[in-house]
Amino acid sequence: MKNIKYLIVGTIFGIVFVKAEVISWFRIQEMFGLQSFFMYGVIGTAVLVGMLSVWLIKRFNVKTFSGAPITFEDKKFNKGQIYGGLIFGVGWAITGACPGPLFAQIGSGFFVVILTFLSALAGTWVYGYFREKLPH
Repeated sequence: MKNIKYLIVGTIFGIVFVKAEVISWFRIQEMFGLQSFFMYGVIGTAVLVGMLSVWLIKRFNVKTFSGAPITFEDKKFNKGQIYGGLIFGVGWAITGACPGPLFAQIGSGFFVVILTFLSALAGTWVYGYFREKLPH
């Protein structure tokens, strides 16, 4: 019961995704076909909000609700991120779903997306299994 707040926020977030058509396969296909600015606007807005949030957290030394400091670790670039991003983008274009809205799509009754969800789980498992053998 202590995690009910996450269920509530996630449900509200999912409803907003559905109502804003962010989970729409058609909207995603429009984006990848360069036929509409809608999804680019949504993604761009999310990036700007994220950048502003990180800046504010760093600028005002914001802490978590429990009082712990929020830290940001630098990440080392490797070429595997390029390959992974390309695979992710191709999967997104083919299925019309990235991991974020999968649950909202399933919750909206698009049960065919369960196959996409299972594929994402399988891909995650395969990556974890072969991670140490992949190029860095």
